[in-house]
Amino acid sequence: MFNRSARKPLQRISTGDQLRSFAAFDPTCRFARRPRSSAWMLAGVICLIATASLGAQDISLQTIVTPSTVVMKDGRPVPFAVHAFVEFKSLSELFPYIEAQTQRWPLDASERQQLALELLRRGVESRVVSMADERPLEALLTHTSEELKQAITRVKEPVPPGYAEAFLQVQEKWKHSLNCWSASPSIAGRVLSNWYPIEEGIELFGAKYDTTEHFWQAVKYHPDVTVAQLLDLLAAFQQKDWSRWLARLDNDSHLYLPNAYAVEFLRHNLMPERLQWFRDQLGGHGLQAGDHARRTQQRGDSAFRFSGFEEKVIWGDLADLFHLAYVFSQADDPIRTTLAALHFDAVYLGDRRMEFISPEFRSLMLEIWRVKYLQMRRFREVIASIPMEIRLEHFLNDGDSPDIPIPVYVGYLNEIRELARAQKHQAGF
Repeated sequence: MFNRSARKPLQRISTGDQLRSFAAFDPTCRFARRPRSSAWMLAGVICLIATASLGAQDISLQTIVTPSTVVMKDGRPVPFAVHAFVEFKSLSELFPYIEAQTQRWPLDASERQQLALELLRRGVESRVVSMADERPLEALLTHTSEELKQAITRVKEPVPPGYAEAFLQVQEKWKHSLNCWSASPSIAGRVLSNWYPIEEGIELFGAKYDTTEHFWQAVKYHPDVTVAQLLDLLAAFQQKDWSRWLARLDNDSHLYLPNAYAVEFLRHNLMPERLQWFRDQLGGHGLQAGDHARRTQQRGDSAFRFSGFEEKVIWGDLADLFHLAYVFSQADDPIRTTLAALHFDAVYLGDRRMEFISPEFRSLMLEIWRVKYLQMRRFREVIASIPMEIRLEHFLNDGDSPDIPIPVYVGYLNEIRELARAQKHQAGF
């Protein structure tokens, strides 16, 4: 577990909570907002009293680079995260976490320095490229690199080594990048999101889906798996004590460091209240015990039974939980046998069997994008119209899902643009 003696406990947020902050931007989202806990509200009130609120006014560059700054919007702190689930309100909160992480395992000096710099860069980027507030990024991009350096030199608070370099790296990256996600201020950025609603649907591997997100999450379920079986599996998860299981991942740097997002994802989603939440979701939405999970997510008699948002936080997170629990369980763990019996040992598509964390499964994203961006002319026009000088990116609060890591995702996105531009040129459009 985390070395809690070296830092204060940090709040954790689920992908669902994280995405809920920008779900309002998704026109197809019908997800009911859950009430905040009284503890969360109290913490917000205390923070509001203790910190000078920035309100909704413009944020200066000097404010953004000052570590103690808590960005406020609508009377609430705007959080950011490392590995999507370890949440902070200010960069000064991030520094003790970095120090604790570098002391967690017996690393050599070079490894410790590399880890510290990587966590710092991740935190700065998550602070700046906020999913809930564009003002930090606006402040960074509307100033020169020299002005940024000068602002950092004026900071009077303690900062770790590499602080200026982290900000400069983030500024340089996003001066030439377009963040492609469902709430992008750019139309092209929104269209390039997997959540983008496709009015006519998209035909993929013999079935029709509302979005590419619907296919990507649905395919993680074997065609034979039913809602009743998922509920039984969740019940088995609720009966298991996961503390020692997670401790094994935490205590092994060779396991944890390359898979930090996956471990933090598992930690959150294995909490009793989160497992119950999944059960509640499967008990609603008009689902019946005999419904097949994959078929339910395909387009039926009516479109958009589930929004792209719901696909991610209900179906996607649940499938990822089961697949990752199989991947990280030891061979003799009974839960691994239970998961394999319901085909969460791999992803099955026709005659293909693909390991969940594998290049073969990840390449499936490129296959479905060939349909959306090469066969569907209206989407080809959008992606082909984005100048090559602009790098297509996908950044969501430092979340780097193991099914398709962000660098792989981004690489495919830029590759499919090149193919779309070449196809458009050949067609003479």
